[in-house]
Parts: sequence; C-alpha cells; structure tokens
Amino acid sequence: MTTAQTAPPQPPPASPPPSMRLRELAFGAAAAAALRAAARLGVADALGERPTTVDDLAAAVKTEPRQLRRLLRALSCYGVFAERPDGTFAHTDVSRLLREDDPHSLRAITLWCTEPWTWDAWPKLDEAVRTGHNVVQDLYGKEFFVYLNEDAPESADVFNRAMTTSSVQSARDVAEFLDLSGAASVADIGGGQGHVVASLLEKYPAMRGTLLDLPRVVENADARLREGGALAGRVEVVPGDCRAAIPVQADVYIIKNILEWDDESTARTLRNVIAAGGPGTRVVVIENLVDDTPSMRFSTAMDLLLLLNVGGAKHTTDSMVSRLTEAGLVIDDIRPVNPYLHAFDCHVPA
Repeated sequence: MTTAQTAPPQPPPASPPPSMRLRELAFGAAAAAALRAAARLGVADALGERPTTVDDLAAAVKTEPRQLRRLLRALSCYGVFAERPDGTFAHTDVSRLLREDDPHSLRAITLWCTEPWTWDAWPKLDEAVRTGHNVVQDLYGKEFFVYLNEDAPESADVFNRAMTTSSVQSARDVAEFLDLSGAASVADIGGGQGHVVASLLEKYPAMRGTLLDLPRVVENADARLREGGALAGRVEVVPGDCRAAIPVQADVYIIKNILEWDDESTARTLRNVIAAGGPGTRVVVIENLVDDTPSMRFSTAMDLLLLLNVGGAKHTTDSMVSRLTEAGLVIDDIRPVNPYLHAFDCHVPA
C-alpha cells in the first residue's frame, strides 16, 4: 500500500528587481491602454464561464486573432484574464469586473480613467506640479466640465456613467452606515442622480428628501425620484450649483465626493450649506481619502488627475478636518463607511 505524496508548498514569486520594477512602472500607460482596449472591444462580456479559444473570442468581438492574443497575454500578466496551458483564456475575479453586467462592474470607471483627454493631460503633470494649476484649461481653452459637455460629449457620457456606477455601488453602504433617526428631512448636495438620497428615503419611510445638482445632471435623476417613481411624492429635485447657492432647507445635509475642487470652490460650498441649514444642522461629508485607506494607489492617482483637470485634490484626514473647521463646522465624529470612504459627521454651531 502506498501513501499519497503531498507536493511541497511553493515559495511566493520573487519580487522583480528594482530595475525591472521601474521599467514596468514606466510602461504603466501600456497597461491602462490595454484595459481600455479590452473594455471598448467588449472582451470580458464575450468571454463566458468556460475557457475560450482566441479564435472564438476574436470572432465574437470582431478583431484579428493574433493581435487579440497579444492584448490578452499582456493583461494576463496583471491578473486580468488567465491564459491556460492549452492556449485558451478564462476569466479571473479582476477581468469579471470589466463585464457590463457584473453587479460590481468597473468598466465605466476604467473607460473614464483612460479617456482621450487624459492622454493629453498626463504628460503635463510636471507643469501642474510646478505651478499648482490645472492644465486642461490651457489645453482646451475652457474649464474642464465646460469642455466635456461642449466639445467631448462622448467623454461626458462616460463620466456620467462612471459616476452613476460608483454612486449606485456606494449608496447602499452610505444608507446602511448613516443613522438618521429623528431627522424629518435630508438633502443630498451635489448628489448626482440621487442614489444616496433614494437609498435613505427607502430606509426611512417617513423622511422627505431633496436632491440638488446641475440641471443637466438632475434631469437624468434616478427613476425612483422622478414623476411616477416610487419615491417621487417624498422628494424635491432642485437644479442648481452648490458653489453658487443652496436654496434648500433640511435637518441633515449629505455632501459626498464633491469637495475635491480648488480650495475656494470647496469653501464656498461649505459656507452655502451652513447658511442654508443654520445653527444645529447636521452636515455629513463623505470622501475618499489619500491616507488611512487600502486603496492608496488608486486614490493618489485620482488625486493627481484632479490636479490636472480641475486644480483640485483628494483629501487627507487632516486637510479635510482643516477645510471643515475653517468653514465653521464642528466635527463630532470621523468613521470609515467602507474601505474606500470616510464620513465626517459635523454640525453647524449656534
């Protein structure tokens, strides 16, 4: 009788030497371009649950098989798709996130981070670091969002889809996290299509809500908030710019992921919230941070991109505390909502 032999554990792969690591980083644009190509071609959507030959995949996405293999092989080095010994390719947990139908899909975010304007702006990062000014206005002669909506409507659509996807995915976490017991009304300031306020109204059936954002944004508000929607009778959708004025009164104001502009725009928004709410009003600011987070590489990259396009910045805990206290808010608590978001629970003092 023989005893089954157990294979010895394999050592973890060795880290590449510094010279190779730097070369890989210098070619980081190739990885971003490969992700963009796979997303635009729909490779992840075409690849089912079974390993598939390159020829079959190429036929499904209408590409040349040899070139598609090169793309897939490059992505598999990063764990995006997996090449099997027989030459077929299969999904990984990472590549599934490029599928349009995945509940946690990051396809829209991937496209947004690699839009054509980013390839114009990144080479000018040294200029932005030297001057502290965004470079997009110099490139296109217009403020970033004006440029998007007037000259790059396809990119504006990608941005809206990316923000919608991100908001839908985080709205449930925010609603579960926040305890608004005792509050009769909540206002979502700069709330996009209103997924956060919709989730909060579903959690609190007696509460009324308000969504405020730019006219072109709120005209595409969550269907639950529009006329005929399940929550329409308890919500007011207000078109407006929170940096100009906030004509909305509520017991609680939610400000999520919008205080990333230049300092003056951020200060104006906070002053407007304080003026609208008055003493005793609760203000909850929810932001990605570039410290104390497991998503440092992504957050710091987005921080640099904000410098390029709007002259803004992601916040550290200290910088967010400074902005809020300088505006006149009293911070009562700071807690993580999930691994990517922190909530600064504040009130307007008497």
